[in-house]
Amino acid sequence: MRTNGEFKFSYLLIGLGLGAIAGLLFASRSGEETRKYLRRRSNKSLDYLNQQARKLRENAEGIVKKGKEFIGPHCDSVKTDTEAEKQAYEEERRENLGG
Repeated sequence: MRTNGEFKFSYLLIGLGLGAIAGLLFASRSGEETRKYLRRRSNKSLDYLNQQARKLRENAEGIVKKGKEFIGPHCDSVKTDTEAEKQAYEEERRENLGG
């Protein structure tokens, strides 16, 4: 009859053995081959991320465009009203400071 600790130790040994075998199989490449492989994989990953970022940007632009259509043309008038108020405030401030 085995105790729980003996089972854990045997699983540890099996795991170490399998890990060592896998490490030897993957480490059979030379350092230069491994660096080239990693460089290729990283370039593919960067290309994928750039592609996903482009899709996300396009989707965001579409959402902004639809939002502007939903809000309507009065959105621009709010912006110009705010700018006009700011300009009037600046003129009033100059007049009060000058005299």
